[in-house]
Amino acid sequence: MTDFIDLAVKYLPRLLVAAFQYTLPLTAISFFFGLIFAITTALIRVAKAPQNEWADAALKILKGIAATYVWFFRSTPMLVQLFIVFYGLPNAHIALFQSAWISAITVFSLNTGAYASESIRAAISSVSTAQKQAAESLGMTTTQVYLYVVLPQAARISIPPLSNSLISLLKDTSLASVITIVEMFYLSQQIAATNYKVLSMYILVAMVYAVFTSLLSIGQHYLEKYTSRFAQ
Repeated sequence: MTDFIDLAVKYLPRLLVAAFQYTLPLTAISFFFGLIFAITTALIRVAKAPQNEWADAALKILKGIAATYVWFFRSTPMLVQLFIVFYGLPNAHIALFQSAWISAITVFSLNTGAYASESIRAAISSVSTAQKQAAESLGMTTTQVYLYVVLPQAARISIPPLSNSLISLLKDTSLASVITIVEMFYLSQQIAATNYKVLSMYILVAMVYAVFTSLLSIGQHYLEKYTSRFAQ
């Protein structure tokens, strides 16, 4: 036990530096873009067919693209996606993804967006048709109905699953180690390779992840408590 405490005192500061320099920014940026992908995808998939023939055809194409996007990223392992983007695409002369950061953010954002879009789509669908019709009867346009009636309620309903997605994303950033990003887990591997304290280092980094995810869980609890005041 004493040895573990000494090891934690010596290496915990380095792990925290890696967390604030790589793990947390990677999580925050990826989740931000993932939410954009998720909301856009969900809105496309719940959109009703317009009466205009050309608009209807365009919407069907967009729905097909959105459904394919969700299917692909939910059907394949994130590790495989990282390898395709970081190692495969540059081999196909797509130089943009030679950057490990761009590759990681791209994969994490798209993957999170695919899963979160289903949560948001379900939340939007859970808002009763009667409320939408009531808003329309007051003269609101479709855009206003979504902005002022549907999306605020959907946002409250989406908090638990989206919080779970954020927590999962934080843990999944450890996969960035396979594309050379020196986040917490990769750093713990490097340290373990030099001090041969493999089990202790992995337990230490696991404890750091547990602390961060616990803080997010606490934040989720208070956010749910705050937004529950607006529930009908």
